[in-house]
Amino acid sequence: MRRARALTEEERALWAAVTRSVRPLPGRAPPAAPPGPSVTVTPPPRPALPPPAPPPRLPPPEIGVGVQPPGLDAKRWRALRRGALKPERTLDLHGMTAARAHAAVRGFLLAAQAERLRVVCIVTGKGSSPEGGVLRRELPHWLNGPELRGLILGAAHPHKANAGAVHLLLRRAR
Repeated sequence: MRRARALTEEERALWAAVTRSVRPLPGRAPPAAPPGPSVTVTPPPRPALPPPAPPPRLPPPEIGVGVQPPGLDAKRWRALRRGALKPERTLDLHGMTAARAHAAVRGFLLAAQAERLRVVCIVTGKGSSPEGGVLRRELPHWLNGPELRGLILGAAHPHKANAGAVHLLLRRAR
């Protein structure tokens, strides 16, 4: 016959913790503590939690020329779309290659923000094809690039008959 092994101090402490959290059934006695010295166990210290991370900043919504962006009030949007907000600067891209025009748009918008301008105009031209020219098609992609997207609140053609120009409402510089 095998002899029962004696409980270790850690096992006795664990059993004592379990019996403190259990209620006996009605009419039954609580379980007896195992023989041996009683030991109180202090739980190991919990590791320190890292500080909560700030919530991630969401990128601004995508800009569509002629589409009212969220967060822009209707009155300001209507004024931009109708051409009532007069541009403080204009950039004409006629005759430029796409690469040169992209660099010009980037520099123009960064300078406009540095000067704290609110409304600017970019003239791409209508283009000779029914879909519009290369610059007119590429401008929305450039405006939604990571470097320029945060600068712009809204973009609209100032008049239905003039699809070759885009007025941009810029965000206030912080």
